[in-house]
Amino acid sequence: MITESQVEEALSRVTHPELGRSLVELGMIRDVKTEDSEVRFTLALPSLSSSLQDQLQSEAKAAVLAVDGVQKVEIQLAEMSTEERQQFLAKAQPAQQAASPLAQKMNDVKHVIAVMSGKGGVGKSLVSSLLAVALQREGQEVGVLDADITGPSIPKMFGIHTHPVANPLGILPVDSSLGIKVMSINLLLPSEDDAVIWRGPLISGAIKQFWEEVIWGQLDTLVVDLPPGTSDASLTVMQSIPLSGVVLVTSPQDLAGMVVRKAAKMAQHLGIPILGVVENMSYFVTPDTGKRYDIFGPSHARETARQLGVPFLGQLPLDRQIAELSDAGRIEEYAAEAFIPIAQTLTKTAPEARRPPPLKP
Repeated sequence: MITESQVEEALSRVTHPELGRSLVELGMIRDVKTEDSEVRFTLALPSLSSSLQDQLQSEAKAAVLAVDGVQKVEIQLAEMSTEERQQFLAKAQPAQQAASPLAQKMNDVKHVIAVMSGKGGVGKSLVSSLLAVALQREGQEVGVLDADITGPSIPKMFGIHTHPVANPLGILPVDSSLGIKVMSINLLLPSEDDAVIWRGPLISGAIKQFWEEVIWGQLDTLVVDLPPGTSDASLTVMQSIPLSGVVLVTSPQDLAGMVVRKAAKMAQHLGIPILGVVENMSYFVTPDTGKRYDIFGPSHARETARQLGVPFLGQLPLDRQIAELSDAGRIEEYAAEAFIPIAQTLTKTAPEARRPPPLKP
């Protein structure tokens, strides 16, 4: 009688051709069932578009057919969930260490600008998107790394729904309609509405992989959209990725200014240059009369920048068209006249990306 342990033992001798580890060890074999001379099991893949799909099926089937008494093998394919894919990559990482630098050797990223705020809801993703679009219009090659793992919104704003493609060298980012390279956890989920319920280490690991294992190629600027706060994700970016500096985003309320000063102190403590402050939702201009209203009260951004000793880069208005284009995935169509001088200033002042200094005690 054929046992499940016999089948698993046979499959443990089938190694992943790129990772050098067995399919069983990598968690790719599931639901092994035996009945008389027949064997059924599921082969779980990181992506059903994997180029190794046929090879893995063929080798797994041959290994099981070699078990004494087995006459028929049925293999069902399944795609790993996001968390299972993360665990798969974590198990594969030691074997990939020699190959991981391959993606890095193919990358030449001159400037890396992180967009940050201590507070949620001030428009970091909007500023990240508009900065990328404005830099692209200036003739730069641009990418966006969405480091907001639990609240990603960059793909939605750019209207991107295509899954990234992986090859032996790394992961290829997805191009927007204007050619901006984008990588986000939302592009790896079965549905954009799926929640990513991860603790800090998994979030940090995903951000590192987006930097180390994505083939960004030659970029003039990579914009990194950070989540709110000063916890794991922001710390991972500041300590693991060579940065040119950070752009702080605030809104007119003094509360937002107070929280953004916390983010500034984090960057300063870690020795990361602050490239300047951008105030979002600063004012509203009525389309019929052209009259300006400071809906959220008087601006405090200039004072915040002065207190921090950093440049005040400019103000962005409340604009209904921004919301409409973002919801429709057409942010690249926004004219963004108010953002052009901000992008031009950062082009002139942002230093080349460099490794962060050691953390001060």
